[in-house]
Amino acid sequence: MQKAILIILDGLGDLPDSRGKTPLSGAKTPNMDKLAKAGICGMLSPIGRGNVPGSDTSHLTLLGYPYWESYCGRGPLEALGSGMELRKGDVAFRANFATVENGEIIDRRAGRIETSAAMKLEKYIRDMEIEGCTVMFRSTVEHRGMLVIRGSNLGAEVSDTDPHAKVAVPQSRALKKGSEKTAKILNEFTKRAMAALGKAPENKGRKLPANAVLCRGAGAYCEVEPFAKKNGFSGACIAGGALYKGVARYIGMDVLEVEGATGAKDTNLKNKGKKAAAALKNHDFVFVHVKATDSFSHDGDCGGKRKFIERVDKELIPLLAKTKAGIVLTGDHSTLCASGKHSGHEVPILFCGDGFRKDSVKKFDEFSCMEGGMGHMDGWDLFPVIVNAMGRGKKVGT
Repeated sequence: MQKAILIILDGLGDLPDSRGKTPLSGAKTPNMDKLAKAGICGMLSPIGRGNVPGSDTSHLTLLGYPYWESYCGRGPLEALGSGMELRKGDVAFRANFATVENGEIIDRRAGRIETSAAMKLEKYIRDMEIEGCTVMFRSTVEHRGMLVIRGSNLGAEVSDTDPHAKVAVPQSRALKKGSEKTAKILNEFTKRAMAALGKAPENKGRKLPANAVLCRGAGAYCEVEPFAKKNGFSGACIAGGALYKGVARYIGMDVLEVEGATGAKDTNLKNKGKKAAAALKNHDFVFVHVKATDSFSHDGDCGGKRKFIERVDKELIPLLAKTKAGIVLTGDHSTLCASGKHSGHEVPILFCGDGFRKDSVKKFDEFSCMEGGMGHMDGWDLFPVIVNAMGRGKKVGT
């Protein structure tokens, strides 16, 4: 087995409902079950037992970059995923267009402003010079955007200006020594953005004008060893969401664009499968990310999650199973429909290919995989297992 595909269904794991079923165990998944029967299964704790993963820390860890060595904050990863170029030391934030009235936040998403309308507002705050630093704002999808500060003597340990509440817009403050300049620049940007957007003609007539920008999730961009150099083989990413593309770009994987890959519930799974299969021609490892399982969980929609898993089984899995590559299928964390939140519960995992042993598991779900031959794994064990199965493992010692 020289090539492998890692499929991550975001937020896949769950807890049973009153009938004793999780969305996965209640779903009809003949293709996933076929892989389970032909391979070996287990349970995975993406960032260690009981620890509640973020999607950023879990993906880095599962792709061979343990989060405690590589995590630079959510902001830089989202910025990379949205197409921005970063330099070492840049401080990046996630940003929202918001509606503010008399200094108070009315709607932190500006009525979920349309992408096209938000793009028209970008020009008023796109590039600024503040305190000798370059400040760049880019609109991405709907109310969302990215803010990057580039210059000297910047730190990323600053408080958010997005309080996730209907209160006065807070001032950013340095949380550690060395980040004072960043907080000062962010506060000045917030002030200038309100002034510029408040005068924008595009906001006139809007019930919820996008007249402010709120920022959160600061991180200072750093560099890690590129994927191909670290592993000795190439990697490609198939994803719709900016975060997952950003993780891939951060570690040096090729991000392949797919028509209809929206990162949402309407994503084109067949196109993702076709692109992933084709990517094996020029890449030894392909990472395929699917977001909507997590989205349904956050919405508390167990039935929707179950039906979407069935869609994945019908539309995506067969296209990848037809390749000669080894298949690894798992989640980056559990997201519970009951709470709508991430949890530290393990997720099921299966391995299928001639580089893996075989066990007696017959079905892919949380309960069956508990009996699997791989037992319990921590997230940092996953990538070495894949590399070994590809015949690329490196001997430790003599």
